[in-house]
Amino acid sequence: MQVSKDSIDLGIVVTDEKAAIAFYRDGLGLEWEGELPVPGAGRMYRLKCGTTVIKLLKLERTPEAKPAPGGPMRGLGYRYFTISVPDIRGLMTQLESKGIRATVPVTEFRPGVTIAMVTDPDGNTVEFLQNSAPK
Repeated sequence: MQVSKDSIDLGIVVTDEKAAIAFYRDGLGLEWEGELPVPGAGRMYRLKCGTTVIKLLKLERTPEAKPAPGGPMRGLGYRYFTISVPDIRGLMTQLESKGIRATVPVTEFRPGVTIAMVTDPDGNTVEFLQNSAPK
């Protein structure tokens, strides 16, 4: 497969667009790109994370199914997405000051690779990764 962009875009269906925007834009600090109607479905709120677009979709009718709780170890399918950061400890301190608590604290996953995870208002898991391993 040949791709035309160095990243993928991610769509997240949300129950409360205000809470989701507060988490992703105001909490995580993703760059606001705008909003637009999705004809016959609802409204999309777009945020940038590097070259990735995070698309928060608020449907006119909220689906009944919820994400399985517990992060990556509790279910199949898409369980989390990863954002690479240069200073994971500084980020987590900043997030904690905004009321965003780690569901997985800063942990050295393997030598030079440190992770932490948080959960958005709908129960979706976001992983942060700092890679300082020699290349």
